[in-house]
Amino acid sequence: MPTPSPPLVRDPYQFHDGDVADPPRALLPTLRKIGPGMILAASIVGSGELIATTTLGAEVGYVALWVIVLSCLIKPAVQAEMGRYTIATGETGLAGFNRVPGPRFFGVNWVVWGWVAMMVMTRFQIGAMFGGVAQTLNYLMPGVPVAAWVLSLVVITLWLLLGGGYERVEHIATIKVGLFTMLTLLCAIMLTRRSDLFHWGQVLEGFTFQLPGNGLATAIAVFGVTGVGAAELFMYPYWCVEKGYARFAGKIDGSPAWKARAEGWIRVMHADILMTMLIYTVATVAFFLLGAGILHPQGLVPRANDMIPVLSQMYIQTLGPWSAWLFYIGAIATLYGTIFAATAAESRVFADLCRLMGRFHPEDYPARIAHRRKFVWTITILSAGLYLVVQSPVTMVKAGGVAQALMLPVIAYATLYLRYKHLPKIVAPSTLMNAALWIASIAIIAMMTYYAVLVLRPA
Repeated sequence: MPTPSPPLVRDPYQFHDGDVADPPRALLPTLRKIGPGMILAASIVGSGELIATTTLGAEVGYVALWVIVLSCLIKPAVQAEMGRYTIATGETGLAGFNRVPGPRFFGVNWVVWGWVAMMVMTRFQIGAMFGGVAQTLNYLMPGVPVAAWVLSLVVITLWLLLGGGYERVEHIATIKVGLFTMLTLLCAIMLTRRSDLFHWGQVLEGFTFQLPGNGLATAIAVFGVTGVGAAELFMYPYWCVEKGYARFAGKIDGSPAWKARAEGWIRVMHADILMTMLIYTVATVAFFLLGAGILHPQGLVPRANDMIPVLSQMYIQTLGPWSAWLFYIGAIATLYGTIFAATAAESRVFADLCRLMGRFHPEDYPARIAHRRKFVWTITILSAGLYLVVQSPVTMVKAGGVAQALMLPVIAYATLYLRYKHLPKIVAPSTLMNAALWIASIAIIAMMTYYAVLVLRPA
């Protein structure tokens, strides 16, 4: 194992005695301590909502509304258990999953390599975001080619991510989430006042629990990327670590004081998850209703090069022609927010992969930062390059979504394993949280098994 180099800054991945702090108890102080979920929401309210969710609504109408709601409501139970494990042990998400028994290659297990495979496929998804933003900018300024906008976005992304830490990511993510969520919710409210496009009976039909035939692949992709997707489930523990939840609880010693602190910061983490779940659920349902209510009746489905003009109809036909500019600005902020938040998180997880493989000492924070920077370069350039080759954002989002959906059962199983084999019993979840975890895991595994049977079944 390499010898750690002298630390340049305080390592958020190590326990420090001076970091121990009592958790807030009142509501407002608790809300001031949330943040990791906002970064996830910046990643969530992007490709999954603006492209995949609206495309599903455009393809099949209201029939798949239950898929959207289920996706948003059940996965936070898995997310919360992963956060609990990280706060109690101080381990990162990848380190925890690396404990799952099974085949190992190059020092890490099959779950970790499953994450790597999923990340390769989700490069298409992030590439779609580069394409979506570039297409929007080209629509506003046709004199600048799409490829030139993509290259400009690469430069901006590298500048932002190489020049800041957790606080910069959290601040930018929070602003982005708030603005476009409010605008989209306004459009959905306006839609409900259009009797020619919407009535509540259609919404009730969306909960008949049917899987759409022609739109099945899109539905599965949407299940993978809406709400907390598989990629975000891997990311969340890292933001909890960098926010300080685990350090504030302190290193486990089994004392009543540690138990009280740990459970208090777990409550803060639950508030973080709950607040952001409300935000992205409202935004996701709003996007779906706009796709089902406005695009589906007209047969408008976002495609490769007409994605932005088609999607803009959701604003134009609810707020009026003047709102096209609002949509373009919001689309740029939303899609770019996904690029920014996802790349920031994924570079951290890839750096942690290198640590698990023995590429640097666990306490060598400068080496961790150096690896993180290298992966910011690598995944940013790779994602943008994939768009320049494929040039179909909708198809690229679906590919990444299916990869995430197929990874969800693995995450559910691995989380259950950590819960019962490695989580300190002193902070074991309540009966209610246990039930929520099992219900979410069974639902995820059942849905993915059903999808696999349909795909493999002879025609």
